[in-house]
Amino acid sequence: MNLRREDGRPLVVAHRGASAEAPENSREAFLAAVAARADLVELDVTHGLVVAHDEGSPGLHLFQVLELLSPHPIGLHVDLKQPGDEAAVLDALDRYGLRERALLSTAFPRVARTLRALAPDLPRAIGYPRDRVGVARFPWPGALTRSGAVALRAAMPARIPLLLARTGATVLALHHTLCSPASVAAAHRRGVPVFAWTANDPEAILRLASWGVDAIVSDDPKRALATLGAP
Repeated sequence: MNLRREDGRPLVVAHRGASAEAPENSREAFLAAVAARADLVELDVTHGLVVAHDEGSPGLHLFQVLELLSPHPIGLHVDLKQPGDEAAVLDALDRYGLRERALLSTAFPRVARTLRALAPDLPRAIGYPRDRVGVARFPWPGALTRSGAVALRAAMPARIPLLLARTGATVLALHHTLCSPASVAAAHRRGVPVFAWTANDPEAILRLASWGVDAIVSDDPKRALATLGAP
């Protein structure tokens, strides 16, 4: 799967399906992402191959989601929320013949290293920072943390080589508030695409696109594609 942006627009990734239109990680959200013509659909996998953001939450089984999406020409961005499921997720992708359409991601460095060992052929993203409290759902960082985020954003270009070396990731998934032209350039110098998560505001989407990110993760892929002028 080619995830590097060429001359066109960034890829649009439907965050937990089109979760602005339907409950996240639901059958309805995934089908809405397909209908919106998103380039990829992101889905969360917890223990037991349950498709849900948090362990213990009710959700579809990964087999159900892969069977649902397999007939549709859409990429799969599978985010592993807990260590220990790496081999089972790969087996599930192989069961439905979807390995060539898959991007695997995680916020855990040890999971990224395990994926590198088990599936060196697959693109692997490291998410940063780890979304411990669902910050992707909120305007983050807020007033209390904005100064810290500014400092972290400034430090990201220097941190990126270390993060990639530590994890063996081939894709960098940054919270959109930590993206900058310098961070995108630092990743690109190493041949690593940058995914920005999770951006819904048209102004933010256009700004990220102008900085050269390779993909934008959005709750509303239809709106994101329209903002980017996709046909």
